[in-house]
Amino acid sequence: MRNRLLGILLSLMACVLAALGVPLGVAIAAAEQSRVEVDRIDDAARFAQDLPTAGQPTVGAALKGDSTPAPGDTGRVHALAAEAARYYELYGIRVGVFHRDGSAVAIAPADWRLPRTGRGVEAFQEALDGRRSHNPLQVWPWTPDRTLTVAAPVVRDGDVIAVVLTESPTGPLRSRVLHRLLLLGGGESLAMIAAILLAVRLTGWVLRPVRTLDRAAHDISTGRMNARVAASIGPPELRRLARSFNDMADNVLLALDQQRAFVADASHQLRNPLAALLLRVELLGMELPEGHDNELAGVREEGVRLARVLDDLLGLATAEHARPVPECVDLTALVLSRIDAWRPVAEQRGIRLDWEGPALAVGLADPIGLGSALDAVLDNALKFTPAGEHVRLGIETTKREISVTVSDAGPGLTEEELARVGDRFWRSPRHQNVDGSGLGLSIARTLLLAGGGSLDFAPVEPTGLAVRLTVPRPR
Repeated sequence: MRNRLLGILLSLMACVLAALGVPLGVAIAAAEQSRVEVDRIDDAARFAQDLPTAGQPTVGAALKGDSTPAPGDTGRVHALAAEAARYYELYGIRVGVFHRDGSAVAIAPADWRLPRTGRGVEAFQEALDGRRSHNPLQVWPWTPDRTLTVAAPVVRDGDVIAVVLTESPTGPLRSRVLHRLLLLGGGESLAMIAAILLAVRLTGWVLRPVRTLDRAAHDISTGRMNARVAASIGPPELRRLARSFNDMADNVLLALDQQRAFVADASHQLRNPLAALLLRVELLGMELPEGHDNELAGVREEGVRLARVLDDLLGLATAEHARPVPECVDLTALVLSRIDAWRPVAEQRGIRLDWEGPALAVGLADPIGLGSALDAVLDNALKFTPAGEHVRLGIETTKREISVTVSDAGPGLTEEELARVGDRFWRSPRHQNVDGSGLGLSIARTLLLAGGGSLDFAPVEPTGLAVRLTVPRPR
């Protein structure tokens, strides 16, 4: 969510900077070019003032470089030609003074002629119409082949008698435009960096309550019901959401505590009447005539089963009320001790317990709760493993977790059943004839969750069920 919010904010900021920077860059380039155009127009006006009013035949001799003026020539024509040559030599700008028919009065360099196509022809025609050049093509740093052509009319007595045309190289202009654009780009880059830093801080401030809320919701979903959210950070709407979440968690915890207390009290209160009932059944059985043994055995079996269910309910309620403090536990030693405790039961049923794991595996767990959870898993595995098969136990270590895996060789579960295994009172329809209450794996999961662990299930090939008890490793 943070990346998406950052992307939205930075995209908007980039659009704003582009909307401001692009027109500003165009304005900067246009201003630089306009300044050059004004300079060229001033230069053209100076050449126009120096143009003599003599006719066309008097100019030819001056253009031929004759030091002795022909009849009618004036020194102003020679001076104009010399000034144009000196102007070209100093600034590298082509300049020419042309009559209306396009014949040259004075040009520099000497081999330059009036352009026949392109912008030069358009500028010349505009000057003939009595207008100065306007709207030339914009020069950019990436258009090195473009020149800047400016034409100005020479007006005498209200008539255009000649045109002054300049054609400037754009190298210095492109350099200045590039320099200004780089400064503008640097400023926009600094603004973008500042926007990124501000957006990171802003999204962090806005999303900090959301992250805290997400962690608290995850903790509650995994059984840590005491998780709460600080309602003093973030925007007002998220602070109200945090307070509402804390109130909801308090109500849920209260309801769960009431439910667990009811289950514990009911289980405890029912055990004594059930024990008295079973004792009366036994006394009654002693007085029944022969032939009623089957009915009496059925009553006894159902009573024992009900007593086991009540014991499991009481154990589940006790596990849910437990708030153990995890400590460093050697899982290898714990697993080996449980194997030794269950080996007589396994040998009696003709099942072999196999072990494979490291000599030392330290994890963070409640040793009593983890041992009870492992007992429930082993009891379940031994119930469903047929005689002559194996129940395998192993330990796997990763960077952050340690897992104890118990794999049986029973009939296993389908994909639909794997999604429900571990639910309270749930038993597979195919295994209803197997003794049990359907609470063993639920108690194991509750004990592991209370200590910060987890319980997972997976199928075993070709048949069987693998139960993985996972606890975190110490940092």
